[in-house]
Amino acid sequence: MRSTEPGASARWTVARPARSGPVAGVSMAGFRDVGDGSVDVRVVPHPAVSLALECGDGPLVVDVDTGRHRRGSLVVGYMHGGLRVRGSKVECVQVRLSPVVAYAVLGVSPAELDHVVVTLDDLWGRDAARIRERLGEARSWPDRFALTEALIARRHETGPSVDPEVAWAWRRIAAARGRVRIDALAAEVGWSRTRLWSRFRAQIGLAPKRAAKLVRFDHAVHRLAAGGDAARTAAEGGYVDQSHLHRDVLAFSGMTPATVAGQTWLAVDGLAWSGYASP
Repeated sequence: MRSTEPGASARWTVARPARSGPVAGVSMAGFRDVGDGSVDVRVVPHPAVSLALECGDGPLVVDVDTGRHRRGSLVVGYMHGGLRVRGSKVECVQVRLSPVVAYAVLGVSPAELDHVVVTLDDLWGRDAARIRERLGEARSWPDRFALTEALIARRHETGPSVDPEVAWAWRRIAAARGRVRIDALAAEVGWSRTRLWSRFRAQIGLAPKRAAKLVRFDHAVHRLAAGGDAARTAAEGGYVDQSHLHRDVLAFSGMTPATVAGQTWLAVDGLAWSGYASP
């Protein structure tokens, strides 16, 4: 496990498991607010479904651009810009689920969570209350990670699985950093483009082309956050030009490339999730 503060402006300490868990496509980190006031962090979209499992005394609140609020342990779908996390003395385990495993773990298709934040109570009922209680009683991050991994593994084993062809198409998109032709993917799995679109959208929660754009965006903004030049990032990331990159970043995050690169969320993200290969 590693704990660190990602910068002077950040308020979080971040802990990581010492090794990957038993389910491929799942990664997690522990976050603790160590500031004196309230936290207000803008979330940058990521090609995964996220769980935020509360385990501290402070409330975790997510504000959506519609003006609605969600409090407690939460499930966040493939959100585009406008999502903020706030609270005071927040402590939680954040879990990222690859779209390939999210269906089984959540018990519902990620398609039902597109642009949606729901409470874990609404999704899991009493199981959500039980995991919240057990995480709160755990004395260390390793204990919390072990509890979370066991929960994820149990739900993954008994939940619905995606088609092998859909899983393969997603992994090709992730490995190519979004730079793939959807008709070529369909041909490689022996499906029509229409069938791939339909099955992929139903089980992954995104249309294949949109999934590719989100993966490409994710790699681009992390490169920008690491100090990469916008023009070179655009050229090497599969964008037509820098204006194309600008439009894509604005569409996903609601921010310009220069602004999104400085977001605390990306700084935390790089520390918390580095070392995990794309599923």
